[in-house]
Amino acid sequence: MPKTPTRLRPLALMLLLAAVGASGLLGGCVAGPATPVPMGTETGNAPQITQAARRDLVTASDETEQMRRVRIRTELAAAYFGQGQHATALDEVKRALTVDPQHVPALSLRGMIYAAMSEYELAEASLREALRLKPDDADTLHNHGWFLCQRRRFDEARRQFEAAMAVPQYRGQARTLLAAGLCEARAGELQTAQIILQRSFDLEPGNPATSFNLAEVMMRRGELERAFYHVQRLNQTPELVRPETLWLAIRIQQRRNLPASVEELGGQLRTRFPTSREAAAFDQGRFDE
Repeated sequence: MPKTPTRLRPLALMLLLAAVGASGLLGGCVAGPATPVPMGTETGNAPQITQAARRDLVTASDETEQMRRVRIRTELAAAYFGQGQHATALDEVKRALTVDPQHVPALSLRGMIYAAMSEYELAEASLREALRLKPDDADTLHNHGWFLCQRRRFDEARRQFEAAMAVPQYRGQARTLLAAGLCEARAGELQTAQIILQRSFDLEPGNPATSFNLAEVMMRRGELERAFYHVQRLNQTPELVRPETLWLAIRIQQRRNLPASVEELGGQLRTRFPTSREAAAFDQGRFDE
């Protein structure tokens, strides 16, 4: 089966950064289980909350010094990981786990860091430990699924993605659908990949990684007009334009036999990203790369 094209790596990274945002690392950290606030507790006439319920409802005012230290270390680790500083990220995760060895977000993130460092046995052990402690943690299920996909263990990956999607009130469904769609594309199941990526797009149409990968799959399936629509949404937004997005649009238009459009997009690629490998491929006419 063909490997994921190297041109997907920068936008696939967006997916990875979303994946390592376990339990809100990149979008507001949850210090404990995210339990909905009971009706009426927003007023002074709130019903009495039992001690058991209070343990499940951790807010900023309840955060202990130990919890704060673990949260900050884990957030720092996620930030370093997002910048590709894997060793530094691992050090921060280790510091978090020294304080709380059972902190599931840190264990999950450690697994993704190890995977990025090609320490696959350590990566899987860390992810499995996180799931042992919290089997229904959707973010860790997502991360484990993505790890298994990278290892080309597609059936196992599917089961992890499905388990994540089945978690009640899971807010990362669009992200997990994106990962699952990419995994199906990597497995060569393009029709299934397109269906799943379309579901992700319907839930989160503003995600550039979804639009890019949906366009890529549509191109590979010969749905060229629809593919061009999705990638042009990115190219018409200045802050989202990348060599990869222009190159995908060029390749689509080349297949559609639209030389004027190919030349126009190629000019943009040369002007904006003259030293990119995509610009070199365009100048050499290597449109199948």
